[in-house]
Amino acid sequence: MKVVIPGGTGQIGRILDRTLTAEGHDVVLLTRSPRGERQVHWDGRTLGDWIGHVDGSDVVINLAGRSVSCRYTAENLEAMMSSRVESARVVGEAIAEAARPPRVWLQMSTATIYAHRFDAANDEYDGLIGGGEHGVPGYWAYSVEIAKNWEAAQERAATPGTRKVALRAAMVMSPDRGGVFDVLSWLARLGLGGPVAGGEQYVSWIHERDFTRAIRFLIERDDVAGAVNLAAPHPLPQREFMRELRSAWRMPLGLPATGWMAELGAFVIRSDTELLRKSRRVTPGRLTDAGFTFLHPRWGTAAADLTARRRRG
Repeated sequence: MKVVIPGGTGQIGRILDRTLTAEGHDVVLLTRSPRGERQVHWDGRTLGDWIGHVDGSDVVINLAGRSVSCRYTAENLEAMMSSRVESARVVGEAIAEAARPPRVWLQMSTATIYAHRFDAANDEYDGLIGGGEHGVPGYWAYSVEIAKNWEAAQERAATPGTRKVALRAAMVMSPDRGGVFDVLSWLARLGLGGPVAGGEQYVSWIHERDFTRAIRFLIERDDVAGAVNLAAPHPLPQREFMRELRSAWRMPLGLPATGWMAELGAFVIRSDTELLRKSRRVTPGRLTDAGFTFLHPRWGTAAADLTARRRRG
């Protein structure tokens, strides 16, 4: 296949690129700062020469969007919104103009679209969309609006010859440097990976190998369209999640952090506590119903695999 990946030079793009390239597919990465022959310049907002790669491609996987690993200031939140909505809009325009449009457009979204809750899991059928929860910081609702507008930009695109799938992805865990697993492992190995603000909030995640396998599955399944949750089937409370991670790293100690301590830590590493404190209890209803099976359905064995691979370099 020829696969075009807008925003393909970030962590998730690198995971997909190395997997699809190793399988023999022709992968083109659209990026603001191209380096290498398979990387092509685009600005994420306007049509350009890059549309020639979309025309005649088999698959487009749009990952573009400003990183969420930052302080959630008004400026950064607006950049998150505009970068996601504009990139989805212009990808839709490129597909609409193609003489030979791709057969499927996989558009990155996020599990953050679901409500902060503890009582039940959110799947695609009856999961609660967030934004109206009581007792949570008001700006959390803006993150939900980003996700909703992101998906709406894909839905509005006039691409009748191209199947569209919105990937409501949980945190993708890989042993790569700089990813979320790397950051959480650093905390765990320092003995700081204890419960945050009680640790009852749920963590949803997916192993990188299941993520790439799910992408291939969705490319092949012509009967699946719309929103699909990319998350392992067994989310767990943050307290247990970090306990399993510490066990994988053979670290018995995990100091707890209160809410204000988490705020201070997030400020130091220039991130935001929503990533730690929002309860994301998400399950993959449509994937499992379509027959997809997970190599790593539970976090304990997934963490053991990732730490072992990290130790091996």
